[in-house]
Amino acid sequence: MIRDVFAGVVRIITGCRSRHVGPCGSAGPRVYYANHTSNLDAVVVWSSLPRECRRDCRIIAAKDYWGRTAVRRWFACRVFRAVLIDRTGVTKSNYPLRDITACLDEGCSVIIFPEGTRGNGDGAAPFRGGIWHIARDRPGVEIVPVWIENLSRVLPKGEVLPVPIAVAVTVGEPVIRGADEQKQSYLERCRDAMLSLRGELA
Repeated sequence: MIRDVFAGVVRIITGCRSRHVGPCGSAGPRVYYANHTSNLDAVVVWSSLPRECRRDCRIIAAKDYWGRTAVRRWFACRVFRAVLIDRTGVTKSNYPLRDITACLDEGCSVIIFPEGTRGNGDGAAPFRGGIWHIARDRPGVEIVPVWIENLSRVLPKGEVLPVPIAVAVTVGEPVIRGADEQKQSYLERCRDAMLSLRGELA
């Protein structure tokens, strides 16, 4: 119940509109990957999913941000069931992909940001290789692009309180990896698929 209430609050605060041109059902784990412009990105994507998808979806979040205060930790763990990862000092023992694949193996979907850093909302940086490894090693998992519009203006970098500006979230069709498709080709197709969703709700 608390998750549904909070999802509604997020949609109201951000004026979020969503469109699903791809999968909407709850069958099977998915990787929702999106452009990264704000600390609210994962929360808004999560809130935009249908209830049956949101129930089994976990946010992959930065420990240095979401673990910084008791309030953030409470929301991260109790509301979003977030997996908090270290962004510095990454080694083989704490490599984030291990936690992500563990979630998928449990039947949960995840929300990730393959650029690895925040952009300005106009385009997207080259993708890191995580989604290719998932697509190769977990062929039953759908890799689903998401484009977030305007969120960088709702919570600009360095700000604490959100500004109520209409946000748009578009969920696309899964990007299926070819049987022998190489890493760079697949990453570029995933990035292109995400960028193609810009303006879908205009």
